[in-house]
Amino acid sequence: MSGRTVNSAILLLVIGNLLAIISDVIIKWVSGDVALFQFIALRLVVTLALLLPFVGMIDRTRLFEGTRIHLLRAHIGLGGIVCMVIALGALPLATANAIFYAAPVLVMLFGVLLFGEKLRRSSLLTVISGLVGVLVILRPSELNWAGLAALGLAVALAVNAVLVRKLPREQSVIHSLALNYLLALPAAVTLALIEGAPLDFSALNAAFGSALFILGYNMTVILAYRHVDASRVTAAEYTGLVWAFMLGWLLFAELPDAWFWLGATLIVGPLLIQALRHQRPGLKRRLPVAVGGSRRATDYPAGRSLAEIRDEGTITPREVARGRACDENPAPDPSARCSAD
Repeated sequence: MSGRTVNSAILLLVIGNLLAIISDVIIKWVSGDVALFQFIALRLVVTLALLLPFVGMIDRTRLFEGTRIHLLRAHIGLGGIVCMVIALGALPLATANAIFYAAPVLVMLFGVLLFGEKLRRSSLLTVISGLVGVLVILRPSELNWAGLAALGLAVALAVNAVLVRKLPREQSVIHSLALNYLLALPAAVTLALIEGAPLDFSALNAAFGSALFILGYNMTVILAYRHVDASRVTAAEYTGLVWAFMLGWLLFAELPDAWFWLGATLIVGPLLIQALRHQRPGLKRRLPVAVGGSRRATDYPAGRSLAEIRDEGTITPREVARGRACDENPAPDPSARCSAD
């Protein structure tokens, strides 16, 4: 599967989203048995270890460029990972993932609030529908900490996706990720020490498995978007919710209720419709973030606004690859840009 054809790119995204859900399954499986902050600290260490083969891509002459924005994103991302572990441990797998899918909707909203961007009518309807969908799934009358944690991850993903444009333009993804994880590690280790749990090797195994499967997801994303127009394959990203439902049912005997299906439709439906609309010839060549992207939140290329991207009218496959990377783990390609952590 080279990703050079539309069919192979779609297959890569379908497989990639399965790998991402398997990572979620691992977290859900061990969430009640391992110390929360120890697991997160170990996951950061494992991710840094996975980055070691790519250390040559780091520009040592400008090692700490953009440190302030990296520091901000690192700690927002750390909070997001805490929220993710809590949500996956307490909510059905499909329910948690449906709320995670609100991240692309929030990217649009924060783009308006923080950068004064204008939404088209269809995008405005997508934002409204997505927010209503979150409320339907969470149902304020039955709201609990797990639901708030899932929403907290979506917010963290969206904020970090918007802030990525503040990163130095020339900085490679490996450089950005290395700074991000290094800057988040002291806080994570401090929290783990305060937690005071004895070292648990099962937590290490789970951290390695989770990081490895997310790495696999990122690799499939890079391959899928490198040679094919994003607008032709982005809709395949939404198979992640199908995988979450199937694995939740098979492994945890979870059957979402009618409120879940209604809320998930309100969140994912408009995003999927916009993704399919962008397959029309007159609307090709746009970054997936313009239509929502995956539930792990896609990015704008660093230092460029959505308005600039729209005005250009053409985007190369390399720029598409730059705009897509998952928040949690590395995409081992310098053309990609991480979204959140």
